[in-house]
Amino acid sequence: MRIIVTGGAGFIGSAVCRYLAGDLELPILNIDKLTYAANLDSVAPVSKLGNYRFLKADICDRMAMDAAFREFEPDAVLHLAAESHVDRSITGSRDFVETNIVGTYTLLEAARGYWSRLEAGARERFRFLHVSTDEVYGSLGPDGLFEETTPYDPSSPYSASKAASDHLVLAWQRTYGLPALISNCSNNYGPYQFPEKLIPLMILNAMHGVKLPVYGDGQNVRDWLYVDDHARALYTILTRGRIGEKYNVGGRNEQANLAVVHRICDLVDEAMPGARPRRDLVTFVKDRPGHDRRYAIDATKLETELGWRAQENFASGIAKTVRWYLDNESWWRSLRNKVYAGERLGLVSAPGIEAG
Repeated sequence: MRIIVTGGAGFIGSAVCRYLAGDLELPILNIDKLTYAANLDSVAPVSKLGNYRFLKADICDRMAMDAAFREFEPDAVLHLAAESHVDRSITGSRDFVETNIVGTYTLLEAARGYWSRLEAGARERFRFLHVSTDEVYGSLGPDGLFEETTPYDPSSPYSASKAASDHLVLAWQRTYGLPALISNCSNNYGPYQFPEKLIPLMILNAMHGVKLPVYGDGQNVRDWLYVDDHARALYTILTRGRIGEKYNVGGRNEQANLAVVHRICDLVDEAMPGARPRRDLVTFVKDRPGHDRRYAIDATKLETELGWRAQENFASGIAKTVRWYLDNESWWRSLRNKVYAGERLGLVSAPGIEAG
């Protein structure tokens, strides 16, 4: 199976590339625009392999996408390319609309054009998996789980853009017959994650002994999924999932944000004892606008129909993650110094015109 992976220099995408090209030894083409959160060092473990290829291109560029399909001749597409940070979507929504909605539309049309010209057997085998988020479902109360049939209720510009792209994929499958599927995952964590997200930001801040900003009361709950488990799930859905279906991917690891931060503090304390506990660095800050209270995924459909199971629980996954950041300063140091130093993002200011 020859697979195009979009966004393969990002956090989840690079884990997918390492799994497909490295563990499974499949031929892949990694297409990435290389925006601020992309890092080719994240695919260094497979970059020299003969079955791995990289193309720097924007999924909004139809000519580039058509050429990629024509030259690589894929059997499948794993579409992960997206702007993904909720805080950045609050102050820079245009990028999210362009990449997540227009980019997905452009990629769907390129895939449809390529697929329609394939011979019958290749047409039958082709698959397009769109990777989405549980944030499209909105916020849960203290009970219940997101199911594949949960109505969409996005709260942020990010989740709204992903909801729109999900609807496009379903429409292309139903209208044109494109053999497409959708996955909706819970919060990912693990090695190689850009340090604007909660877990790597807290790890690096704790290592450096600086404040650990926690939104609101810290009781917002997320269902955490180790990124390598997610990579396995995506390949499972791509190869075994039913066309036109949605599959929720979750780790069954609900944790309040404050509990996550406290666990990180304790692990860093064990590895780098300091003058005082890192928990003392926790600082509660004004909550993020539109901050959903709780997410939790029901992954029963994926587990029972396709046989996938998460291999990591939160205790084992977070220990591996903290250890990785402690051992891999060469990966995150330049990002910390030159791209993102840990400053607060997503603060709402007076309405204005976004730069275009």
